[in-house]
Amino acid sequence: MPKALLLENIHPLAAQYLRDRGFEVVTTTGAMDEDELIQALDDVDLLGVRSKTNVTRRVIDAHPQLSAIGCFSIGTNQVDLDYAASKGIAVFNAPYSNTRSVVELVISDIIALERRVPAHTKAIREGVWSKTAKQSHEVRGKTLGIIGYGNIGTQVSVLAEALGMRVIYFDIEEKLAMGNARRVFDIEDLLHEADVITVHVDGRKSNTNFIDAEKFAQMKQGALFINLSRGFVVDADALYENLKSGHLGGAAVDVYPTEPKKVGDPFHTKLAEIDNVVLTPHIGGSTLEAQESIGRYVSHKLFDYWVHGETSLSVNMPTLTIKENKGVVRITHLHENLPGVLAKLNNILSEENINVAAQYLATEGELGYVVTDVSTHPSEKAIEEIKNIKGTVRVHILD
Repeated sequence: MPKALLLENIHPLAAQYLRDRGFEVVTTTGAMDEDELIQALDDVDLLGVRSKTNVTRRVIDAHPQLSAIGCFSIGTNQVDLDYAASKGIAVFNAPYSNTRSVVELVISDIIALERRVPAHTKAIREGVWSKTAKQSHEVRGKTLGIIGYGNIGTQVSVLAEALGMRVIYFDIEEKLAMGNARRVFDIEDLLHEADVITVHVDGRKSNTNFIDAEKFAQMKQGALFINLSRGFVVDADALYENLKSGHLGGAAVDVYPTEPKKVGDPFHTKLAEIDNVVLTPHIGGSTLEAQESIGRYVSHKLFDYWVHGETSLSVNMPTLTIKENKGVVRITHLHENLPGVLAKLNNILSEENINVAAQYLATEGELGYVVTDVSTHPSEKAIEEIKNIKGTVRVHILD
């Protein structure tokens, strides 16, 4: 019976889906550090994580039996993707399932900051009645600058326009504008022009401190700043100083450079000292609707990979969409992208008079992935020969 370990309070629908299909499933509510994860992964075939548990090279080396990792999130920077691929471990995520949840929080943050809701709430809690229109604005007519025009950025663009905002965006890749949004080709132009700036870049290491003191200095006096992407993409000290000095009129922050691993752990940030700041505990994608959708989507991907060898939308493998087995046995063969691998595989099968019912091949970068449906079960000798083909990374026999 295959075993799955699901960490960080992944929606129970995911565990139930796998249990209903014969998997043994172990779940936890908290994240694990490296040593805890190594200990917990004994005899585990499938691993599910969210954003706090890091799957490092050391973890992978300690558990070569791992078959696949599901990131129940948009991001995958918590997993060493290339190293996992080199060991034959497929990684899947949920690139769209919580987009709407993040987008709605961004829009609500923009409105709250323009109306100075955090500052007014603080005054009320301190017993001060501060009924005033000073520094309070409608969002209509304001310019929103979106840095990173991907799945989330484009949807923020659509809803912001519906509210009457002008939208400009910057992205290093060619992206089609939604509605009347206007692309700027120099990030400095966006920083100078936008009344509100929201960041939606990915978790690659090169984005560390992408928004730094220099970029904050280029923003308009009184501009609002929003970060629901990754904590490390913003220089937190520089953000604090620009809020404290009044150069920025407010900020909304959902992600932090260092975050607790479990619900209920203590957490402190200097940003809490500032009046017009919305602080949330990394809940951008944490709605019941989003978590249910993510739980369903990623668990299905893990199941399809284990049962069918399907790698559709894997983030680190050549992708094949195949479900129906047209033979008796399915052989999946992940290998280095070398010439002659397919011929050697077929020669081994031919020598045993095994008929190939169907065969699928995909290559991407340094890896190739071939799925072969055969009419009879190969002998142990043939399976060993297939495993010993030069460049082989991993072989699965799916009965």
